[in-house]
Amino acid sequence: MVFWEGYASDETMGTFAPLVVYWLYAGFYQLLPPLDKYRLHTRTEENEKNLVPLGSVIKGVLLQQFFQAVVAELLFLITSNTSSSGDVVQPSLPIQAVQFVIAMLVMDTWQYFVHRYMHLNKFLYRHIHSQHHKLVVPYAIGALYNHPLEGLLLDTFGGAISFLVSGMTARTAVFFFCFAVIKTVDDHCGLRLPGNIFHLLFQNNTAYHDIHHQLQGTKFNYSQPFFPLWDKLLGTYAAYTLVKRPEGGYEARLKKD
Repeated sequence: MVFWEGYASDETMGTFAPLVVYWLYAGFYQLLPPLDKYRLHTRTEENEKNLVPLGSVIKGVLLQQFFQAVVAELLFLITSNTSSSGDVVQPSLPIQAVQFVIAMLVMDTWQYFVHRYMHLNKFLYRHIHSQHHKLVVPYAIGALYNHPLEGLLLDTFGGAISFLVSGMTARTAVFFFCFAVIKTVDDHCGLRLPGNIFHLLFQNNTAYHDIHHQLQGTKFNYSQPFFPLWDKLLGTYAAYTLVKRPEGGYEARLKKD
């Protein structure tokens, strides 16, 4: 039993819940006070280094989410698996947990290799992926600010493949996609907040991804959104230290060899 049963189908929730969660969680970060003592970059850096205004970022995210919703609806339509009574048979919680982990690993694998190739291929970087890196100083609402083609290949197709390979139902997918969205937003929030569970449980976190957005770190830390596995296996992992700035906040610095 889930709270939306009787009000919306699992497929509808799987399509639209991640979109709503994105704006709720990113909006939460956007509405926070400055919190300068927890920022990875100063507000001055954010204003000076970022090459695109907030309004354009919001429009870009909404465009990506439109295509994401279309693909999700088609995916659920094709894979719908109901019993003779019209109900979907839900697997046990242990099986759902295994499917969850499989989906995380599949998503990480897809995103690592597509993401890295977009950096290695100069044409793709210049015309596609560089749009995301216009946010040199990441912030939460810009987590999904991508070129529409990148959004389709990296995030939307990555989610679809994770769903298909893991074998999860649409109901499990609601929780998985919402979790992936929250993790992605958090990785771009630009804050090192005390007690943040994602910083405690995941080595791939806000500071880890901040290194990748820095000009000297674009060839490292491609892994997203969960584990640094492929970076460590394939030599693109960049260790870093968090240094407290005298004026407050932190700076993620690449460790020197």
